[in-house]
Amino acid sequence: MSKKQKHQTRYTPSDNVATPRPINIAAARPIGSPSGGEFKPDYAYVIKDLKRIGILVTSFVVILVALSFVLK
Repeated sequence: MSKKQKHQTRYTPSDNVATPRPINIAAARPIGSPSGGEFKPDYAYVIKDLKRIGILVTSFVVILVALSFVLK
């Protein structure tokens, strides 16, 4: 049996490569941006959730401290 030889191909940068076009950044506009109005979201629910988390953390720490004194 004869040995099979692999055919080596060379990569040339011009093979199937498109040349990049310059982008005009000044003319680019973000998609979905408001056309002049300000974006003012309402985050009242976030503040309420943060307060609830703070109350829970405080109560858990107090319970742990009380349990550490009781169990010793």
